[in-house]
Amino acid sequence: MVKLYSYCTSSLVTALTAGLALGMLSTVNAQPYSRGIVTALNGIPYYVGDVAISQIMDVSASTYDTLNLEDADLFPLTVMSSNNSQFTGPQLNSIVLDYMVIYLTYSGEKAPSVEMQSTLLELHNKGNKLFLVSPEFKSGKGGNPVKARVTSPLHIGPYFASAKTGKIFKAHRLYADHYDAFMTPAVSDEQGGYLPLPATSSLLGHSVAVPSRLYYNVTPEQPLAGLRMGVKDIYHIKGLRTSGGNRAYYSLYEPRNETGPAIQSLIDQGAVLVGKMGTVQFANGDSPTADWVDFHCPFNPRGDGYQYPSGSSTGPGAGMGAYDWLDIAIGSDTGGSMRGPAGAQGLFGNRPSVGAVDMDNAIPLCAGLDTAGVFARSAELWSRVVHAWYKEFDGSVHSYPRTIWYPESSFTAGAINNKDASAMIENFVVQLESFLGTNRTRVDLHASWNTTRPVGAPSNLEETTHYVYGLLVSVYQWLNVGVPFYKDYAEKHGGRTPYVNPNPLLRWKIGQERAQAAFDKAWHNKTFFYDWWNAPGGFGGNNSDTCSDAIYIYPNSVGTVSYRDRYLSVLTLRFLAPQNPPFWGMSDSNIAVYAGTPDLIVPIDEVPFNSTKSGKTEYLPVTMSLGAARGCDLMLANMITEIEKQGILKPVATGPMLYP
Repeated sequence: MVKLYSYCTSSLVTALTAGLALGMLSTVNAQPYSRGIVTALNGIPYYVGDVAISQIMDVSASTYDTLNLEDADLFPLTVMSSNNSQFTGPQLNSIVLDYMVIYLTYSGEKAPSVEMQSTLLELHNKGNKLFLVSPEFKSGKGGNPVKARVTSPLHIGPYFASAKTGKIFKAHRLYADHYDAFMTPAVSDEQGGYLPLPATSSLLGHSVAVPSRLYYNVTPEQPLAGLRMGVKDIYHIKGLRTSGGNRAYYSLYEPRNETGPAIQSLIDQGAVLVGKMGTVQFANGDSPTADWVDFHCPFNPRGDGYQYPSGSSTGPGAGMGAYDWLDIAIGSDTGGSMRGPAGAQGLFGNRPSVGAVDMDNAIPLCAGLDTAGVFARSAELWSRVVHAWYKEFDGSVHSYPRTIWYPESSFTAGAINNKDASAMIENFVVQLESFLGTNRTRVDLHASWNTTRPVGAPSNLEETTHYVYGLLVSVYQWLNVGVPFYKDYAEKHGGRTPYVNPNPLLRWKIGQERAQAAFDKAWHNKTFFYDWWNAPGGFGGNNSDTCSDAIYIYPNSVGTVSYRDRYLSVLTLRFLAPQNPPFWGMSDSNIAVYAGTPDLIVPIDEVPFNSTKSGKTEYLPVTMSLGAARGCDLMLANMITEIEKQGILKPVATGPMLYP
């Protein structure tokens, strides 16, 4: 029988095959680009690059005359595979709609043949113009098939081929990036690197070229095969420039000649890169209207579409909330850059244990704090990716902690300030208690610090952590990014300085004035907290049976309305003295930063609000944070997968609502 790759859904088959129907190739819309053309099939735009992956041989040029291509060189080609020793028309009818050209390959063991009479009748009824078969097929009843060799094996699926040269190219469907999530859409050069995509099909942003899922097969070696992936534009990728959200940085440095290990690991396991995505400049923290000067801030698709998307993994978060053709998106988290967008867009997203993956070949904010995380719209998919990615951790733990640390002050009505969100959060906590077979344990971190802090540590937790984050990121990034960037730019541009957005510029000025001594003191205070939290019997203690002694929970996003067009009071920081670094103090979200522990955001519900932009009732996400001991990332992954199976958590949709 003829087989299709099982990962494909029926709706995807329809979308891929109907688009390759006879007579749907638009020559009018074909536009030449430096690396290919854009064409249209059935009104759907496709990008066809100039990197051939195979070539049709042994077919004369006159054979293609029956296609009536006029002045178009390309024709749509669909590759099918059969393991049946005799291929017939009814088998064809069972899986295809309309095709212009079909190429049939054989995956069985016996000598195959084609029963041409019924096959040609079926193809004629479907409008097929040319039927090609691989050389091992022999003629059957009704005539001889047209035999053709290909120079390289092909997966089943849709392609484009040249009638002049026989070269075969992957079919990339173009999707418009209406939410400005992408910086550089890209296509594979089929040699381990990538090419920037010059094509566009919309005035509302880039177009992203997405290959068919049918090209990929999930295997033990490639568990992520076929997952379309976007990557935050701080990671260096072979063949592409890195912008870090800065125009001068993008123009100054040439395309990279190596992909960083964090991203290469995912590619090696089958993930399909479709482009680099927007970031707050150099992975800092900005507000959309006040600080995004060099590039426009991506749009949050949730609610009325004009809410703050958070950052600094802004593009990956916005894209995952917006596009169902995007499966996963990779960001980074130093002080909340994954967790903020996960909350704002209502996604599964994480800050892992420090050291989960190698952060080489990425623009750093602060080594020792920087981590790499992934966004997904379901617990199952998020778990599958982190199991493949965080290989150094033990993924076999399926017993879960019986303690829930519950910081009571974070759950008060005043802290949440939304009664609907409070009720949803309480309902989730009750269900989590039931799942773990325990009751929450109320804790006060500040009181606990006062009585159990390390010897030599300041007596007040707020005092200990007050300047830690701001100084660490300001000094480290200035010395390791700002200094070489300014030097390289000045050498090339006659001593000029590059433009840097207001917020990173403020931090770099702090870094200039405070320098290494301030960094060392801040790191010393961070170490006090690290040792205290991770000590045996502490809040972040490990357990041989459950990996983590406890789960630490707190609300992440609570449906707070935050319009992207506001000029926030943070602008006053421009006029403050540099001794006041941004992002100081102690909070639930800083625990993972100082302790190096995993922190996972999960969507639990959504709350209504009256939008002043749309004039309608819209909805915003409510999310929770689940923390655990260092190295227990995969225990969290197993746990939320089981929680999703029980219906306590649910996959989210794309668009204005999580659960439409």
